[in-house]
Amino acid sequence: MCGRFVSASPPDEIAKYFGAVPPETTLEENYNVAPTNQVYAVRAEAGHRSIALLRWGLVPSWAKDLKIGSTMINARSETASSKPAFRSAYKSRRCLIPADAFYEWQKIPGVKNKQPYLISRIDEEPLVFAGLWERWAPKDDEGHWLDDQRVESCTIMTTEANATMAPVHDRMPVMIPTARWDDWLDPDTDLESLTPLLVPGPVGLLELKAITTAVNNVRNNGPHLMDAAPPVTPAS
Repeated sequence: MCGRFVSASPPDEIAKYFGAVPPETTLEENYNVAPTNQVYAVRAEAGHRSIALLRWGLVPSWAKDLKIGSTMINARSETASSKPAFRSAYKSRRCLIPADAFYEWQKIPGVKNKQPYLISRIDEEPLVFAGLWERWAPKDDEGHWLDDQRVESCTIMTTEANATMAPVHDRMPVMIPTARWDDWLDPDTDLESLTPLLVPGPVGLLELKAITTAVNNVRNNGPHLMDAAPPVTPAS
């Protein structure tokens, strides 16, 4: 799964990397992105790529309120095309979610607190997660959509872990290679052709680093969360 990540790159650099139109509104650096936070996402719009700000935690169009989004931060790639919450977005509202790194926690026998790890690309390139996005708006007492209160949200797709990630967690984000960005973003792409993308990233792409448990608290933020720290060990 992916429950926290780092989004600290300047938006103009993100836009340049994707060949996309920059966002009109920008976000502050966030070294501890958590569910319901606003995040950058790349979408295809009118023949070009653009950077949008989306709420992390997909809210289906049929949801009664926003609360469901906090449980929809990830979509399993094996079932996204058929699950009611995700199938419409998977069909025609796919996006790319950039990240500098993400966090995962490993359970250590005999230790109360799990060991947090920072996972990033060995070549220091940005991570590009497969995402889905959706539009939602509340309704008034007469059942009319309140479009002025519309919310656009997203989820990160996951798949089984590769050999690098498996010792820490059994799931990992789906990462879309550069050559297939356009296919993923294009709503007219044949869905069967996307299935080969929903696989673990290649071994050798990622590196894991033990970090401080300060990341466990969403109120903690800053580049220090990415620093290496002695691993958690059982008390002697």
